[in-house]
Amino acid sequence: MSSTATTTITSVRAPITAENILQLFPEIDASLAQSSRQEPSESSELSGYDEEQVRLMDEVCIVLDENDNPIGSASKKICHLMKNIEQGLLHRAFSVFLFDSQNRLLLQQRASEKITFPDMWTNTCCSHPLGIPGETGATLEAATQGVRRAAVRKLDQELGIPAKQVPIDDFHFLTRIHYQAPSNGLWGEHEIDYILFIQADVDVLPNPNEVQATKYVTPQELKDMFEDPKLLFTPWFKLICRTMLFEWWENLSDLSSYTNEQEIRRM
Repeated sequence: MSSTATTTITSVRAPITAENILQLFPEIDASLAQSSRQEPSESSELSGYDEEQVRLMDEVCIVLDENDNPIGSASKKICHLMKNIEQGLLHRAFSVFLFDSQNRLLLQQRASEKITFPDMWTNTCCSHPLGIPGETGATLEAATQGVRRAAVRKLDQELGIPAKQVPIDDFHFLTRIHYQAPSNGLWGEHEIDYILFIQADVDVLPNPNEVQATKYVTPQELKDMFEDPKLLFTPWFKLICRTMLFEWWENLSDLSSYTNEQEIRRM
């Protein structure tokens, strides 16, 4: 299986606290305001990338301490630079797993235009709640509602799935995973990732700037994909598949014993 290496979070560094992060990264807007104070993402790091993907790097992510408490907000660009990640900059994310009525999982292959992890296969939708009203939250309950709203927004933006086909209340929150992974030498991920399951038959009209292919798979078909050395997979998707996904999938008809996990899983 071709893959991108996943970094285990073992390096010695200062605790991820609000005080330490705000000292390291004065660019963070600690008010969680709707718009950030960062400079526009016109920089050498983004030179040569797709114009729309560069624009999206100005979106405002929710910066966290290691216990998922919001510290403030910073641009997607600031949050995904590996030099910042290595100093502990951490943000909130979500991963949607959408299953149809035949219990098949909808996968997407990320577009070549993507700045991080281009061309890789992954779960249905992976993105970030933004530091805007409705998508933030300091308590687990509020944060979970925020990521549900963000999931509806991104399923439409990436895959053209109408909001009416994925009602907010139909998303099951399972758990959170804290992981870190490089994309290349410049970019990477360091997230507390909310895992959301939903079962629905939906209309899919992918945005080609985000998604180059989609595919519904059974558990065995997904395992077969992992055996194909020509295919690349995102690191968070591989982590989830190797540890939890197939057990959850087997119990898709009754997830009650797996939902609303309180502890963060450190990967």
